Amino acid sequence: MKNRYICALDLGSSKIASGLAFFSKKGNITNLILESVSSRGIKKGKILDPADLSDAISKLLDNIKVKSGINPTSLCVNIYGQDIITKHSHATIPLAERGNKIITKTDIQKVVEEARILGSSLEEEIIHQIPISFQVDEQDSIINPLGLYGHKLEVDLYLICVKSSYVQNINRLISHIGYEIKYFFLCGIAMSKVVFSEDLLKRGLNILCDIGSDITQIYLFKDGVLHNLKVLPIGGDDLTFELARILKIPFELAEEIKKSYATIGEYKGPEDKQVMIKKDGNYSPISRRII
Repeated sequence: MKNRYICALDLGSSKIASGLAFFSKKGNITNLILESVSSRGIKKGKILDPADLSDAISKLLDNIKVKSGINPTSLCVNIYGQDIITKHSHATIPLAERGNKIITKTDIQKVVEEARILGSSLEEEIIHQIPISFQVDEQDSIINPLGLYGHKLEVDLYLICVKSSYVQNINRLISHIGYEIKYFFLCGIAMSKVVFSEDLLKRGLNILCDIGSDITQIYLFKDGVLHNLKVLPIGGDDLTFELARILKIPFELAEEIKKSYATIGEYKGPEDKQVMIKKDGNYSPISRRII
């Protein structure tokens, strides 16, 4: 039997990337192919030119096709931009008319679905739904109520949504070039499984900061569960522009210096450490502390 595969697509403002992972029957990755092209037609998650974006995606997936020898027909697409909407939705269901009832998986699914419906909107698509906690009768902050006794069950459901117009536009664009979207996802949730060990993620607070070229996404995990997500309209390019302004150099040179020498936080290197940069045809020393 041939290995199964998943093809993911990340629509960023500086680059558009794709990864094709092959899996064995046991679910282990047997091969991983990564490709990227310069981004065109999209900025901060907003489609500015569908034709340019289509061309860039087609070129990217053609490269994947050549390297892998297969044509991926369905894609998993990362949600990126300022159109992400987060909200909490609560729902309560009775467990028994008289006496207590043991909570089953069906009860949990029912109360979660009820909260999903209550929190849904015609203008939004729900990308992720995450039960933050449950309450059984007067006992709250329960992570897993399965097997407990109670009269009623309540859930605090964290919904991550995106505007329906965005989903429709991406769906139409991907369909136009001959592919279909299997599902949308947030890369930060997937990244947390790799960045944090399972034991670390389940203990206390963990923060994942995903800095893009023009958008920064901050994820707050508590006891292994995503509790909050913030999208900031700033990114790596803003740091480069500021570096270029202070040093009075072109953006491209500032980007190279940032990647090679810049750090965020208190500078702890030697006081006289300097970097030679080419400015106005001549090389000039710049303090590492300033950078």
